[in-house]
Amino acid sequence: HVQLVESGGGSVRPGGSLRLSCAASGPTYSRKCMGWFRQGPGKDREGVASIDDESTTYADSVKGRFTISKDNAKNTLYLQMNSLKPEDTAMYYCAASSGYICNLLQYNYNEWGQGTQVTVS
Repeated sequence: HVQLVESGGGSVRPGGSLRLSCAASGPTYSRKCMGWFRQGPGKDREGVASIDDESTTYADSVKGRFTISKDNAKNTLYLQMNSLKPEDTAMYYCAASSGYICNLLQYNYNEWGQGTQVTVS
């Protein structure tokens, strides 16, 4: 069973930066692919970025501003967020998938963290 714990959220001015972290535990085969998702006020949850050992994928809305990375030795997933905009305000969730398809589709992910709030204003 995988456990995911996010941290690093907070309040920031437009144009600012934050780095989110997701500490993962559990078998590594259960988290071949990991991703960040977000849900803004009054919006559906959407994919932000995903990563596996071969590639990364980003939503168009964050390309060039956000960077997903992972440190396998530390079992930690990161999301570096630069040039933040008010529309980036959301609860951000870390997710893990044991499957071989790594993308931004939520149904591919079977483990979720509790989320960390990011507010840009």
